[in-house]
This record gives sequence, C-alpha cells and structure tokens, in this order.
Amino acid sequence: MREKIKTTMLIVLVALSLLQSYLLAYSMPGLGATVRSDQDYVNSELIGTATSVESVIFPEELVIHLGGNKHTVIYPGTQFYEMILNQRIQGREFKGFQRSPSDVLDWEEIRKNDIGIELRFENGIPVELLQKLLKLEGDLLFLNETIDRIWIFKTTGTEEIRTFFFSSDGEMVYESVRADLTVRDVQDYVGFGQYQPKYSMTGDGLYIPLTPLQSTEMLFPYETYSPDLMQRSLFFDPSTTRALEDRGGSQIYTDGKRGLQVEQNGKWISYTDPSAPQITENLLSDNVYASVDFVNQHGGWDGVHRFVNAVSGGEGKDIRFKQYVEQYPVIQTPPFRYGYMKLTLQQGVVTEYSRSLITLGPQSESRSVRWLPGGDELQEILKAYKNRNEVTALFPALQTAPVDEKQLRLTPVWAVRLKDGTEEMLTAAYPNGYEPPDQQLDSSAQGSVDGGSADTDSATAALGAGAAALSGSGANQRFFGDGK
Repeated sequence: MREKIKTTMLIVLVALSLLQSYLLAYSMPGLGATVRSDQDYVNSELIGTATSVESVIFPEELVIHLGGNKHTVIYPGTQFYEMILNQRIQGREFKGFQRSPSDVLDWEEIRKNDIGIELRFENGIPVELLQKLLKLEGDLLFLNETIDRIWIFKTTGTEEIRTFFFSSDGEMVYESVRADLTVRDVQDYVGFGQYQPKYSMTGDGLYIPLTPLQSTEMLFPYETYSPDLMQRSLFFDPSTTRALEDRGGSQIYTDGKRGLQVEQNGKWISYTDPSAPQITENLLSDNVYASVDFVNQHGGWDGVHRFVNAVSGGEGKDIRFKQYVEQYPVIQTPPFRYGYMKLTLQQGVVTEYSRSLITLGPQSESRSVRWLPGGDELQEILKAYKNRNEVTALFPALQTAPVDEKQLRLTPVWAVRLKDGTEEMLTAAYPNGYEPPDQQLDSSAQGSVDGGSADTDSATAALGAGAAALSGSGANQRFFGDGK
C-alpha cells in the first residue's frame, strides 16, 4: 500500500511539473511579471505612413551648367529632377577617390565654361548616408567625410569627365577617378536644362533666374491628428499621465518624467524626455536612422520630407526633416508652425521631438498660377534685404497659412537661408492674375550648350526625350515618389 501511495505521489508531482513548464512556456497570466524598460513606448495605431532612410536622402537642388556662363536650377519633385537623379546618376558607381585641397582647380572658370551638373546638399551629408543614394567606394578618410556638393563636368575641348565631392568644411575635395560616367551622360544632363529658365550667379554663389519663375498657389483640405493618439504613442503607461494646462492655454501631458506640450490649438506638439542619457558623443548617421525609426513609430510621415543636417559641423544630435509639397519646401511662417519635424538625440535616444499634427488631403481643392520675381527686380530685392551679408541660399518655397479649421493655403515665395540656419521669406509672388511680358520669357529660353555641335545635338535629343516623358506623366502630383 505504501509503495502505491509513493508511486501515485510521484506521478502527481511529475504531472504538476509538466503543467508548470507548459504554463511558463506560453506565458500564462499570473506566472511572473513582464519587465519593461523606462525607454519603452506603447505601440499605438500608426497616424501617418512609415518611410525609410533612403526616402529622406536627396539633394536640395541640381544646378546645371550649360557653358557660356549660362546655368539653370532644377528642384526636387519635378520630372527632370527625377529623370536625372533616379535614371542617370543613382545607378552609377563612384570609386577610386583622390584627396586634394579645395583650390586644386579654378572652379569659377569651370562653372562658366564647362558643361556639367552640381548636386547640392544643405549643410552637408555624411558619406555613410550618401551611400543610401549613390554607389560609393572609398578609403576611411573619404567614408568619414561630410559632403555638401557633388560636381560632374566635361572639360571643354576634350572628352574627359571629372567628378568631385566637396567636403562641407570647404577644405578638401575628393575626385572619383573611376566614376561610371560618360560624355553622353553629361550631355544628357545639359539637355534636360537647356530650355529651362536661365540663371545668373551672384558674387557669393547665389543663383537668380533671369526672368520671373512660374509657380502655383494651392488650397489644401486638412485634418488634424488627435493629441490623445500622440500621448498614447509617446508614454510608457498612458494611464499614469496627467493632463495640465499652462497660463498660455497649452495642454501638457506628463508622467513625472516625460512631457508632451500641445500647442497651436491642437496642431503642434513638443515632446521632451529629460530622463534620456546625456552623452556628448553622437554619430550623426546613427541618429538619422534612429530618428526615422522614431517618427515611423510615433506619428508617421505626412508626405515627403528631406533630411537636413541642422548645423554644419555640429555635434550630430540635432536632426531636422523638411516637408515638401510638390516641388517646393515649406518654410515656417511665425507664429504658425508647419512643414518640418525636429528631433534632438543622444546616441540614438530621442530627448526632444517637435512636429505638426496637420495632415494634408490627397488633392488640392484649388490651384492658381503665381509668378515669382526674377532678373534685375529680384537682384534689387535681395540687395535691399536687411541681412544680405548673412544669406547663404536663395530658393523658391511655400508659405503656409490656415484659412479655417479645415483648409490650408500654400503660397509661393522666394526664401533665403542665413548662416545660422534661419529661413525667412525674401519676397512674395506677384499678385494673382499677373502675367510677365512674353519677351522676358523668350529671352530666358535663348540658351546654347558649349562644347561643340555633338554636345548640342545630344542635348537636344535628351531634351526631347525628357519632354515626352514629362507630357506623358502626372507632373502635378502632390508629392514626388518615395523609395529614392
């Protein structure tokens, strides 16, 4: 009898052991606690769309040198920009980099006389990120550089193609002596720009169109993300957060560590996490990857954004993404904030996050042609600008203003960027209904390609191919293609 009792108890113990193992393996409630880090967040529903690092890396503009001191500028979102960058540059290989001082060549003479193209990146971009756009192979010195310009040109009177990458500090250039480019490639670039508006260059490197530039004013419907969605996304345990209201009327959520301030009548948020590790060493490229992932998980993206190195030569902790609507970037119009995301990171951990909660509708409700000043008139406006000596860039942009709680107006303007990174409106477009004199536009179209009849014939053929592609595509899309 005693042996039977022992056998029965042993069987029961084995069965209980197996049951416990089963329950532990499948994480049944009540058998242990789930441990989560203070840096964890709640995965709420995605508000916007997700994107990749490749989609936020692209040049601010393409400058095409036509020879004979004639130039044109092509902006993101236009068909010719896509055809040059995506179809004729991205797939090429750049190898065999040789390092030289920046004054190794007379760049002013090359700009005036040699046909070619410049890819310009605002405040520079680390080579590690540039490799998301181009096929690059180089030594350690080059791979650790930050590049703000790539210049491809054909030397006049020869069949030689040269390609240079410029360091953002202005000290060095890197020539790719084994670039996968031909004379025909450069002729094609020039062909796409031959009958685009012509630009002249100021003494300090700003490009100004010789004639008025056509743009578009748009009225978009919009919706606003709920601040509650962002609160649920950004806090470890939303049930422990408290909602407060400051003297200015802004709503504040806090869990005792993190803070989320909702401003601009529920259309703008500023998030802070002072509990994140405060470490001085930062890698810009790592922080860009972390920023894209963070936005993907906490709000998503409304349309196309371009990564902007917030401070050239800075600590690498400040990340900015500039929004584009069609071919132009949106500039901030105080006190209304819209058109960018700003993040501050410490070794991949987000400590600050600011963004708009507005999302535009898929199509504009109305559109009208607006002309931006050019030529001598724009020169005089620029000359009279109070901070003229601080200007580092001149570009067409869109200024936003809410019409009501459901509509946003985007108006074309000329904008300037200053040495400290500030962007301001230089001048507005002509009034609605203005049409420039025909002779102004005709004079802009009269351009020639330097480099002989073969170059001109090839350029004209490229122009025809580009025009055909443009006429057969949706040129007035709200945002240009993802997956760059």
